Amino acid sequence: MRSTGNTAPRAGHRRKNGRRRTVLIGALTTSLVGGAVVGGVLMSASAAEPGAGTYRLVNAASDTCLEVPSGGTGAGVQLALADCDGGADQSWELADSGDGFTVTSSATGLCAGVKGDSTSAGKAVQQQDCGEGSSQVWKVSAVGDAYHLVNAHSEKCLNPKNGLVQQNSCDSAAGKTWTLREVDGSTPPPSTPTASATPTASAPASPSPSPSADDEPAGDTAFASWPTATDEQPVSSTIEVSGVYDGSLKRFHGSGDLGGSGQDEGQDPMFKLADGATLKNVILGSPAADGVHCSGSCTLVNVWWEDVGEDAASFKGKSASAAYTVDGGGARKADDKVFQHNGAGTLTIKNFQVSDFGKLYRSCGNCGTQYERHVVIDNVLVTSPGKVIAGVNSNYGDTATLSDVTIVGDSKKKIIVCERFEGNDSGDEPTALGSGPDGTSCVYESSDVTHK
Repeated sequence: MRSTGNTAPRAGHRRKNGRRRTVLIGALTTSLVGGAVVGGVLMSASAAEPGAGTYRLVNAASDTCLEVPSGGTGAGVQLALADCDGGADQSWELADSGDGFTVTSSATGLCAGVKGDSTSAGKAVQQQDCGEGSSQVWKVSAVGDAYHLVNAHSEKCLNPKNGLVQQNSCDSAAGKTWTLREVDGSTPPPSTPTASATPTASAPASPSPSPSADDEPAGDTAFASWPTATDEQPVSSTIEVSGVYDGSLKRFHGSGDLGGSGQDEGQDPMFKLADGATLKNVILGSPAADGVHCSGSCTLVNVWWEDVGEDAASFKGKSASAAYTVDGGGARKADDKVFQHNGAGTLTIKNFQVSDFGKLYRSCGNCGTQYERHVVIDNVLVTSPGKVIAGVNSNYGDTATLSDVTIVGDSKKKIIVCERFEGNDSGDEPTALGSGPDGTSCVYESSDVTHK
């Protein structure tokens, strides 16, 4: 295999060996209406869903193959297109996984997934350790005589860009369609005739294109819409959670002792998570009391705060190894803080949206016990009005690492991306030291933040 290094592989160069055995998924057949043109329309078969097997994934526009470039064996290598040459690094094993397939390199044994499990357009598709991450399942969706390979986590399509492969919104571009070619006798099932008709001069039908999806991250179009509650559940006393609690997207709202609408410190939370607990698919309505408390490491997945009370969530683990994750969901109407970090450890906020807020994240500036704290903010949509995305105490060694932050509606750039403070344990108001990237406490570059 030739080395591609950081140079994009050539696209559109076909192998000279015309005897290559090729299987085109859902190829047109003369047995369907005899291949006739009826009323100016060529009747065709639609591609049948493939079964598990070992294939080469061939881009329909360039006739080049998906491969692991440069024979890279490590996780994190971005996948690429190159001339089809029959090598093991262009062989992919599709294995059933829920409503789709995992796509595993025959050469490395690693799985195709999206960098950082991002849902944004333009994010690299790379090889990853299988089973680590939520973006390794791909749905195979028929498009005329070929397929879209749709990431089940982001609902975006596998797409080449300058010879490398990323995810982008699904549209009718030929470069986003793929055929499967057999490896070692493994073939897709025959196509299934349908009553649909494809105009002879037009591209296969597909979902409407998303404007500029290939040119830049999708911003707010890449994020889920605010969910509609499936039911209502009043909460009069804190719900204690250990293990996994799935709220099935019910709206939980305070009542009784949790029914106040104030912003006072010291309110009880709606949910209190034990160390290692997971809360998912929950909508917190109004009043929301003090939201969610994490006593140690915790995971919040697809949790939504419609009207933040005192805080949306507070993280209180005492160990430096405590790891908190907020994945998906959103918060709005936060007069002050969304996420309050009182304890030690690292909070990761990803694939999250926030609007009408004071601070998205704040490392406690005047807690009686202070810790070194860290926050990682990735793929977050911020909608004005707002004041600060991340506030950290540089004197305690705090760090905020930010990437793929999109800020909407802040034309005068009043929202502070990262602000540094001198924290204390006396209860006094902390002293602001400055803002902006410094490579130590506020770790990001201007390219990591997009204003729209």
